[in-house]
Amino acid sequence: MVSGVERTVFDDGETAENSDGVAEFYSAVGKLIKMFRERAGLTQRELADIIGYSEDMIGAVERGKRTPRIEILAKVDDAVNAGGALRLIADDVMKAKIRVSERHPAFSRAFTSEESKAIEIHDYSTMVIPGLLQTEAYIRALYEMRRPLLAPDQIDEWVAARLARQEILTRWPLPVVTWVIDESVLRRPLGGWDVHAEQLRHLLKVGQMRGPELQVMPLDRLTHAGMGGSFILLTPNGRSQIGYVAAQHVNRLVTDPVEVRNMAARYSSIRAQALSLRESLALIEQILGER
Repeated sequence: MVSGVERTVFDDGETAENSDGVAEFYSAVGKLIKMFRERAGLTQRELADIIGYSEDMIGAVERGKRTPRIEILAKVDDAVNAGGALRLIADDVMKAKIRVSERHPAFSRAFTSEESKAIEIHDYSTMVIPGLLQTEAYIRALYEMRRPLLAPDQIDEWVAARLARQEILTRWPLPVVTWVIDESVLRRPLGGWDVHAEQLRHLLKVGQMRGPELQVMPLDRLTHAGMGGSFILLTPNGRSQIGYVAAQHVNRLVTDPVEVRNMAARYSSIRAQALSLRESLALIEQILGER
């Protein structure tokens, strides 16, 4: 539990837990789901319609890129007549999820623990696309350009861990999630144009989702409440709102009530100054078309 004082954790370059077969296990589960789906004569879209999830989610699970939740395994088991085989591995999937959560970088583990349980998440980003919105290629590019250089195995683990965080956007009920992204982030083609274009298209897709709200802070604003930099606000279930700030590999959870209240007020001003959802999506489409 977060104490009443702010916690600062320095990124000392500690390597996350070594691979223990979790990625391979998820891949095997995905192949099993695909086998049962095809045996039932269903396409990914048809299965998605039956169980009430997106086709992208089914595809990601079958490729081993997304952890299947227990309720998804149960619904798929019924839909494809797996005879309880998928329900049977649910406990093993949960244990694997715990091991993945432990592989988050040590310097961000306190934050990701709070984020996974939050009922509200509000993120203002000035340098990169917010973590919950990043594509796999974009995540990998960020870790590969990091200095000092990271080992390939460490990059693989941290990419998998960040992708696992995005399950937050697939659970029900969804937390209240909003993002404000600085326009400069949308014009910075990290990883190359192909990676960046895929990332922008993903933002457009998320912008069409029911629930989450995505806004862009345009470069032409004469007043800007967010000049102090990026930050995140989390509301844990049954607890007071907390803040999170990360800069130059120094990460800080903020629990002081006055500071958190000031961050929340600042975020409200930022959202008021940003473009609306419709205007934001139009700007993203415009940037995509400029290439």
